[in-house]
Amino acid sequence: MKYISTRGQSPALSFSQILLGGLAPDGGLYLPETYPQFNDADLTALRGLSYADLAFAILSRFVDDIPAADLKAIIDKTYRADVYAFTRAGQNAADITPTLKLKDNLYLLSLSNGPTLAFKDMAMQLLGNLFEYVLTKEGKTTNILGATSGDTGSAAEYAMRGKKGIRVFMLSPHKKMSRFQTAQMFSLQDDNIFNIAVNGVFDDCQDMVKAVSNDATFKAQYKIGAVNSINWGRIVAQVVYYFKGYFAVTQNNSQKVSFSVPSGNFGNVCAGHIARMMGLPIDKLVVATNENDVLDEFFKTGVYSPRGSANTYHTSSPSMDISKASNFERFVFDLVGRNSDKTRALWAKVDSGNSFDLKADGYFAKIADYGFVSGSSNHAHRMQTIRDTKANYDVVIDTHTADGLKVAYEQLDPNIPMVVLETALPAKFEDSIVEALGQAPERPTALNGIESLPQKFTVMDVSAADIKTFIANNT
Repeated sequence: MKYISTRGQSPALSFSQILLGGLAPDGGLYLPETYPQFNDADLTALRGLSYADLAFAILSRFVDDIPAADLKAIIDKTYRADVYAFTRAGQNAADITPTLKLKDNLYLLSLSNGPTLAFKDMAMQLLGNLFEYVLTKEGKTTNILGATSGDTGSAAEYAMRGKKGIRVFMLSPHKKMSRFQTAQMFSLQDDNIFNIAVNGVFDDCQDMVKAVSNDATFKAQYKIGAVNSINWGRIVAQVVYYFKGYFAVTQNNSQKVSFSVPSGNFGNVCAGHIARMMGLPIDKLVVATNENDVLDEFFKTGVYSPRGSANTYHTSSPSMDISKASNFERFVFDLVGRNSDKTRALWAKVDSGNSFDLKADGYFAKIADYGFVSGSSNHAHRMQTIRDTKANYDVVIDTHTADGLKVAYEQLDPNIPMVVLETALPAKFEDSIVEALGQAPERPTALNGIESLPQKFTVMDVSAADIKTFIANNT
């Protein structure tokens, strides 16, 4: 299995060769040359497997340069009940991603049982173990540079803390995460973890990461790696739980399932797109945005128009406060027939601060073939959805999952199960839950008082040069 860049000007490489790097040298994102296909017999063989065995069956089709026994050991080490132990009452931690039925044909897929209470743990725990394996085998070190709007940062840091040969430099928008999210990251005192609070929004942080990654000389000298969802390892790990969710709510492979996915950087729903391309019987992929509705605008109009910092709103679902969705490039590459020249031309517009319109050349008309639909949510919707979910089902959900559920209701088909992907446990967004319900959400005992722990971080202006200097001084 070789991986190519969406922009077509980088050599095809193996999984281990692209694992650490994130962006391709030409600025594009890696995708496999072809998607492995799963037919009816394959799906039947996968049905009923444990999460770890399912993950191995899928990931081994993408990873052929790590010995199968080693890959299996890494996966088994990752997907254990004691790692994903923060389940809701009555759920089995051994399921890793248990489903929760709200009503007929409407389910939540629990993805937030890991150490940082967010779906990012599903991929990041695997990535940490893969990174350590590859670096140890090759006798190398790496400096992880990432950007987070809230959950990626803590998931990455908890996955990488104490790992041999790895330093983590994580950028986040200063004072724009929840108190719990901030405390999860900044309270870590590990010597290999560096938190940088940027005076800007998430897109500014993401742009700084890309600027450093596009400096080939600096990237090589300081061995810069990536853990954002631009990293292919993150995306492919998330493919697994679409299969797991599908099998959990169906009896046979003739049935279709829709998934509603709270969306900011397009990584989570991109994994669903890939699962669908591999043969998983997905009907709709519902892209649910908050007030930062650039993706909803595209799927309704065919115009992709990223917004600047001044027009990116700070909302009560902050992990989705993104107006330039990095992983969207992966889907558009498939949409335009894997035409790298076309993709490169489109992103030349994006990278220069402009928009593009896919209606005129007929590509927008093809979106229906990929199952995508979309909708948006705002603060009032979130609050009401949280209240209604508690009142109707006695289930408390976080603000991002509320965005996904609100838009899912708009796309329900009485004959097709709808699975809403959970983003995080409500404890991470306590202030919003108190506003909605008048009471604080339950949180794991081990995380009580986390906001009062000492915090270690550095405040920085939006500057690629400054982050380069910071990395150089701390390496």
